[in-house]
Amino acid sequence: ALSSVRFPVGTSGTQLDILARQFLWQQGFDYDHGTGHGGGTFLSVHEAPQRIGKNPSSVALRPGMILSNEPGYYRDGQFGIRCENLVVIRESEPGGTQETPMLEFDTLTLVPFDNRLLDMSLMSASEIDWLDKYHRRVLQEVGPRLKTETLEWLQRATRPLAK
Repeated sequence: ALSSVRFPVGTSGTQLDILARQFLWQQGFDYDHGTGHGGGTFLSVHEAPQRIGKNPSSVALRPGMILSNEPGYYRDGQFGIRCENLVVIRESEPGGTQETPMLEFDTLTLVPFDNRLLDMSLMSASEIDWLDKYHRRVLQEVGPRLKTETLEWLQRATRPLAK
């Protein structure tokens, strides 16, 4: 949900957090960690001030900020699931009769999701379309740098989900 959202300039990560949690909430689940944090350097993994989470933050997200996008779910003593990418905030191209300047996320991480872990029956058509486009981008940008066996693996890993 976060990967494809457009949001007005001046929006904080707190205001976007519900977009990531909404699907778990509909099923009666939640997670106790933040949805995303600033991507740090020199081993400072959680870089401030930008973040996405339930805890209040008045820091507006701005172009050029890098954050993690990592919603997840953990069942105590049993298992945990977290899919994580790094994203950068950029200005969104104006569309139609847009009056408000908008921002969006651009995914920086170019590694395929393991499709064996996906339950397609829980995914909407727009989610499948986003994942297929993402995997196509991974193959187009990473594939030319790979050789035989690794390239063959990447081609299998990025096969479209949509029929």
